[in-house]
Amino acid sequence: MRRIRGRRIAMVFQDPAATLNPVFSVGEQIMGIIRHHQAVSRDGARQRAIEMLEAVGLPEPERMLRAYPHELSGGMQQRVMIAMALSSGAELLIADEPTTALDVTIQAQILALLVELQRSRGLSILLITHNLGVVAETCDRVGVLYAGNLVEVGRTSDVFEAMKHPYTQALLAAIPRPGSHGQPLPAIPGSVPSGLERIPGCAFHPRCPFVMDVCRAEKPPLVTVGEGHTVACYLYPQAEGERA
Repeated sequence: MRRIRGRRIAMVFQDPAATLNPVFSVGEQIMGIIRHHQAVSRDGARQRAIEMLEAVGLPEPERMLRAYPHELSGGMQQRVMIAMALSSGAELLIADEPTTALDVTIQAQILALLVELQRSRGLSILLITHNLGVVAETCDRVGVLYAGNLVEVGRTSDVFEAMKHPYTQALLAAIPRPGSHGQPLPAIPGSVPSGLERIPGCAFHPRCPFVMDVCRAEKPPLVTVGEGHTVACYLYPQAEGERA
């Protein structure tokens, strides 16, 4: 994993201020990662770091190398984190709520940057988010998880236009809409499981309005409900010999 982690797979976390080391400059941190994964000189690593800072849209990259994390805004810190993650040529970028700590305007800029990097570099991005609006705007495919289990997977357009799992349907129904001011907001009954106890059968069954006896006893498999669209729910019978 040491040969893969950081080299082929990289990660950007939700709070760059808590991820960047406050006692090292931006340049030291990026160059350290580059030299760890690539056999390059210090000058070569420095030039690569400058190129990456330019690629993520940071101004005056040479000056930025000398800066410390506390001297940067939240958006600039997150751009540094993206530059650091991609500095060794990663093929897969895992972005865990990368805009949580940023204001709305900066959030849009960071998401646009990720989309541009994905297109220009042929990069795969696994975006972890609770924001369905972000998913709709940026993702090609979506996987919906509940209690650590995939309950629905498919092309984003297919899932949003014809969502199948009761949890996916409830998530979308709970989003405030224009004109809904003063009306009760639909909510999913019950509470999110703690994760400390094993739930038999489908993990969503204690909160599901369509629960059946089989849901309480057996974990449903992912079954195909459309081209590239699968769902783990007994509302959709598994065809003979079919399993996603």
